[in-house]
Amino acid sequence: MKAAIIYSHSAKKTSKVANQIKKELKLKDIDDLNVEYLNTIYLKNYNLLILGAPTWFDGELPGYWDELVPAIEQLNLKKVKVAIFGNGNQVDYPDNFGDAVGLLAQVFESVGATIVGYTDTKGYQFIASKAEKGDSFCGLILDFENQHSKNSERIKAWVATIQSN
Repeated sequence: MKAAIIYSHSAKKTSKVANQIKKELKLKDIDDLNVEYLNTIYLKNYNLLILGAPTWFDGELPGYWDELVPAIEQLNLKKVKVAIFGNGNQVDYPDNFGDAVGLLAQVFESVGATIVGYTDTKGYQFIASKAEKGDSFCGLILDFENQHSKNSERIKAWVATIQSN
């Protein structure tokens, strides 16, 4: 399996999570790519993409991801599995908690990718999220500000679901 983990290396919390994910995955060969310098044409060369994105402002993708959307929309990723993780704040932003995860899922689903790594919404308190699909998020959302103590446990459980797909 050819895998890549893609996130902004300058985003401290996202980088911390990415490093924990790599450690848990125990893959010998995973490309660690900085989204800020990503050439999207190479995405189709991977079987598994693990994407990291914090939610910015009132439910927006970070600028570096948002700028790549038009190029991603030109790809065919029907044979690619995509797992998405992100950071959000359910207390201060309950109306758009972890929206970046849902926004990325929509983009990658639109080009045929299969989203893996759904997580239960149980244990979170928010009003709305674009990442919410029924009783699950279409990825992993961590809340450093309000539930930091649950991050490690949630990462381990999420990585296990990715490995079982």
